Amino acid sequence: MEFSLSAGLTSEKKELVTTLNTAIAYGSGGLSVYATPAMIGLMEGAALSAVDPLLPSGFATVGTRVEINHLAATPIGMTVSANAELVAVEGRKLIFNVTAFDEKEKIGEGRHERFIIDCAKFSAKTTQKISC
Repeated sequence: MEFSLSAGLTSEKKELVTTLNTAIAYGSGGLSVYATPAMIGLMEGAALSAVDPLLPSGFATVGTRVEINHLAATPIGMTVSANAELVAVEGRKLIFNVTAFDEKEKIGEGRHERFIIDCAKFSAKTTQKISC
């Protein structure tokens, strides 16, 4: 199946840093600052929202790779925004440049890959794992 996605698509997601998305809450560190896994999730969400609404019914994307640098800490109470730009389409593989900023500075950057899947086939294959 052909998909009409091309480089240049962008999207942004934002969230407030609270006790629920700190390194302590995620178990990824011992400080009450924005967690790296939370930042990665926000970046993935931005990438997903750039392309998934443009796919035909029954198709979606799944994250397959992240290469992220977390550059600066963000305290509770600040808002973080993640931006994704689709930079390459290689068949069903989608490659994004991603960045994240708090209200003061860039806090993260990197690349993220997603893969276009047929939802029914993907679910059937996944369900087989538990039926063995």
